[in-house]
Amino acid sequence: MALNTDKIDDAALALLYLTLHDECRAWKGMDWDVLGRLHEKGMIHDPVGKVKSVVFTREGLERAKMLFETMFRK
Repeated sequence: MALNTDKIDDAALALLYLTLHDECRAWKGMDWDVLGRLHEKGMIHDPVGKVKSVVFTREGLERAKMLFETMFRK
């Protein structure tokens, strides 16, 4: 089955926003392929490393917030 990775990436970005802490960090408990694509799209800084969180770029943080509110607001 072909998957729409852009939709997967948007959902993952919104869920990363759910774990937002320290103003721009999120826990990186996501699939590595997804994190890699988000990095390539400029939404997060390089996720590779021992740190257990990723850092949103300014654009990524704004998009994550918008997606989170759009997808999960009642």
